[in-house]
Amino acid sequence: MTVADDHTLLRRAIALAAEARASGNPPFGSLLAGPDGAVLAEERNTTRTERDITAHPELKLARWAARELDAATAAATTLYTSCQPCSMCEAAVQQAGLRRVVFALSNDQLLGIRPGSGRPPVPQEGPALYDEVRAVVAGYYH
Repeated sequence: MTVADDHTLLRRAIALAAEARASGNPPFGSLLAGPDGAVLAEERNTTRTERDITAHPELKLARWAARELDAATAAATTLYTSCQPCSMCEAAVQQAGLRRVVFALSNDQLLGIRPGSGRPPVPQEGPALYDEVRAVVAGYYH
């Protein structure tokens, strides 16, 4: 794949973002391509129309890949996305074993374009009860 190929596929992801926006959803779109550049699947953000805060296109594609592709095929794919994946989507992409992500807009650039969410950070406390949880988790991952 060349940079020109990457740009062609990124332009399709941007078009999917425009489609998401036109349907009343946040403007984010993504596609998953095989090593030859063939598009395997496409998704748009549908968080508003599906009333599902997790309906990000990157997450939907990671779930699709984990369900539909074997590990070797997933490891040869590239996710093209209009915006850098959020931490939720980044974790799903990693869990799905996708090889590469190419994005058009960074998270920092996005923050410069859109206003903040207005929501305060959620406090987190821990770790706690290490020995108890360790007994449940230890030995699961080999």
